[in-house]
Amino acid sequence: MGREFLGVFDQWADSYDESVAGVDPQYKAVFENYDVILNEVTKCAFGNVLEFGVGTGNLSKKLMESGYRVTGIEPSQTMRRKASEKLPELPLYEGDFIDFPDLSKPVHTVVSTYAFHHLTDKEKDVAVQQFARILPSMGKIVFADTVFESIEYKEIMINKAYKQGFTDLAEDLQREYYTTVGELQRIFTANGFHVKFEQMNDFVWLIIAVKK
Repeated sequence: MGREFLGVFDQWADSYDESVAGVDPQYKAVFENYDVILNEVTKCAFGNVLEFGVGTGNLSKKLMESGYRVTGIEPSQTMRRKASEKLPELPLYEGDFIDFPDLSKPVHTVVSTYAFHHLTDKEKDVAVQQFARILPSMGKIVFADTVFESIEYKEIMINKAYKQGFTDLAEDLQREYYTTVGELQRIFTANGFHVKFEQMNDFVWLIIAVKK
């Protein structure tokens, strides 16, 4: 459920906003167009929004400024503290994509950025099953995450990172559960969603799934 990476989240909390700004050259390409990506997720949302992997609250801030009622779920205590400092009015709960509190209000859109890859493909399937249960017909899942067109292309990007001397990035791409467009297509379709994909940079794809 991604909790094996909690130590990484806690250590990253203080420098996360610098990372997404492209300060670290190893991850500059991963976070290219970061603000545009968050804006696209925000534009695709509607109604009451449930956000997973809130981090320091960057997407939450954009959603709330756009007038959405947002509820946040974040497993890292340190990240929750950072987000609460930035957005004290955000309802924010401990939890993850699979294990999260029951919500009293209906959910129309589930959103997340740079977080779904912390789940194995099997766990991704379980999470989408749960979202299908809580979303109404025409409800939406809007994610932006590192995804690859194929396993072969993922290997190409890992080898490229090593050649550039980006050892941390190369090891990260092998350690976490980055999946393929085809596998996500299968997961969302099997759980009753129409899904489409749009590539936002060399690593990140926008994923928009609408419940049938």
